[in-house]
Amino acid sequence: MFANQLFENYENFKEPKLLNRRFKHKDILPLMVNRNTDIFKITKIGKSFEDREIFMLKTGRGKRKILLWSQMHGNESTATKAFFDIFNFFENPGILQKETTEIINSCTLYFIPMLNPDGAERFQRRNAQDIDINRDALRLQSPEGHLLMKYRDIINPEFGFNLHDQDIWYSAGRTKFPATISFLAPAFDSGKTMNQSRKKSMQLIVKMTEALQNFIPHQIGRYSDDFMETAFGDNIQKKGTSTILIESGGFIGDIEKQVVRKLNFTAILQALYSVSKNNFEKKSVSDYESVPLNKKNILFDFILKNVAITKNGKTYTADIGIRSRSLTEKDIYEVGDIGDLSQNFAYFEINLNHKQINDISIGQNADYLIDKYFNNPNPV
Repeated sequence: MFANQLFENYENFKEPKLLNRRFKHKDILPLMVNRNTDIFKITKIGKSFEDREIFMLKTGRGKRKILLWSQMHGNESTATKAFFDIFNFFENPGILQKETTEIINSCTLYFIPMLNPDGAERFQRRNAQDIDINRDALRLQSPEGHLLMKYRDIINPEFGFNLHDQDIWYSAGRTKFPATISFLAPAFDSGKTMNQSRKKSMQLIVKMTEALQNFIPHQIGRYSDDFMETAFGDNIQKKGTSTILIESGGFIGDIEKQVVRKLNFTAILQALYSVSKNNFEKKSVSDYESVPLNKKNILFDFILKNVAITKNGKTYTADIGIRSRSLTEKDIYEVGDIGDLSQNFAYFEINLNHKQINDISIGQNADYLIDKYFNNPNPV
């Protein structure tokens, strides 16, 4: 199976210069402009609000046009890393040369890595205008959003891949399993109408889901398809491009999202191969609909169970949920909830059996609690 071969041989393609979540435009610039021009046509398509260059890399010679873009939100970098692994794959596929040739001959691929370089500079969601680019699909007042829609219209791709990161606290259904990868075939109207374009999105997602079940069983979710009038995925779907949203969530112990990056690499290339073979169109929409919906805020990073909390001279029993918060340069941990968290789950849990903690409050820094109780944590 192609996906298994991709997964097993991934280290041959992994870009070694991108090993954490926080990197900037200057870090990927040489990885774009110095590519093998026999394989890729590299075009500067415009600039960000702060005049950082935005590039598009094109490869392939087939009739089926596919547009892929990453890091529309500056702090959602997983797919950007996967792009550079994919570029390495196309330049030197090794034992997968046959499959690579099939993709290249059947498809023409257009990649826009790091659409929001100004946001990446600050490791923030929004661009330098403080505009959420993904809510600018109608007015197009951000230069980055304007570029994306411009090239969607120029290329008129059959498929579009809209690549994001989601909070690591989404679960796949109401379970203890994180939604490590979530998919969506966006709606193009408030009635969530089904047409052939959207159906193809769903069918291709089924192929990717089947491939990833081998590696992350129970950890694949489906994002809400509520219509968002100003969002890019919904509007690109409306224009007739079969759009696939991929949201990269959490995986146990994968703070820098290196495992999730590998899953992106595998899923995207599996999808491209499926398009080249045209073997996705027999898949059922019902299989797409059977993927469990994401549930938000079911998960914490850590839960301290059955804590004796003393405050104002009074003691009571509660659980303490802890979540990380990403700053520009690092992550910190904060108390996210206090109370009965028996219906919640965490990547790591410990039962304190009524050990005492004094004066704990929501929003308080929790690094000291992690150091004290989770020095060598085991996943639950």
